[in-house]
Amino acid sequence: MAAVLAMGITTAMAKPAFSCGGFALLGGAQLLCSHIDSQAPAQTCTFSWALMATNTGLTVVTGSFLLAPGISNDTVYQGSGFSYALSNPIVLCQGRKSGLK
Repeated sequence: MAAVLAMGITTAMAKPAFSCGGFALLGGAQLLCSHIDSQAPAQTCTFSWALMATNTGLTVVTGSFLLAPGISNDTVYQGSGFSYALSNPIVLCQGRKSGLK
């Protein structure tokens, strides 16, 4: 039982293999992501982001992407017609073995 608890704590405290940041201003929105752990496999990711659209109010944009090792500042979402972000982007990634290098 102690081994299971210790393993759970280690997993929860593990550093993610990716870093993402998004911004919305001047009528556009952009989400950029980087693969930051050279030892981690490619990451299969999904995102969800609440944005204020200039003409229709709240818009939630979603998508998915593959983030290969070595990728830096990849534009994974870009859109227009947004005045500001209502939330930070929520990005969830899971490592997967892949032939990508």
